[in-house]
Amino acid sequence: MSKDAKFCMGCGHPIVLQTLYKILKNNNEEQKSVLGLDIGCSLLAWDFLQVNTFQTHHGRVTPTMVGFKRAKPDSLSFAYTGDGGAYSIGLQSLLWAAKRNDPVTVIVVNNSVYAMTGGQTAPTTMKDQITLTAPVGNSEEPIDGLALVRAVNKKAFVARSSVNNPKQLQEYLQKAIESQKQGNFSIVEVLSYCPTSWKTFGVETNNFLEELKKVFVIGEY
Repeated sequence: MSKDAKFCMGCGHPIVLQTLYKILKNNNEEQKSVLGLDIGCSLLAWDFLQVNTFQTHHGRVTPTMVGFKRAKPDSLSFAYTGDGGAYSIGLQSLLWAAKRNDPVTVIVVNNSVYAMTGGQTAPTTMKDQITLTAPVGNSEEPIDGLALVRAVNKKAFVARSSVNNPKQLQEYLQKAIESQKQGNFSIVEVLSYCPTSWKTFGVETNNFLEELKKVFVIGEY
């Protein structure tokens, strides 16, 4: 890390970022790595790690990193985004990058809400989940972004992990990086804590994450 975290207490983003940085540092690949950040809570990572980073327009981090990879093919290019940036405003860009099999790695931090703007309903909000904009519960089923990616690309590495299983998370991120090195698209979705938006405390937060796992299946796709 380069500076103290700007994330809320209990947020899962630092776990994801530290796990990624551990891999890059162990492989001596910090200097060749570039982390593109979407708008949302993910943008708070801009000076969290000792790697080159830049911010993009909301939902456009994936095509931005695709362009960077084409300009710098020897780099390790990462698109870091939330579930809203990936599966709502950025879904078209994400799916076309996957369909073209662009050799970048997308990391989607899924906390089931639009967290930075107060906890509104997102594409990944569970049915009946209470949010700021669904005070009596969300009436719709969430989308499975990874299933959409897999539908358009059979070569990509596609997996979902969670912040309360860092060993598995590290394994999947390493596989995603290897997939990029082999010239393929890769995506890792990470189910993550958001106690601020969930309005949970202590063990309640982990229990909420376990409920997410019942809806969003953990594993490789």
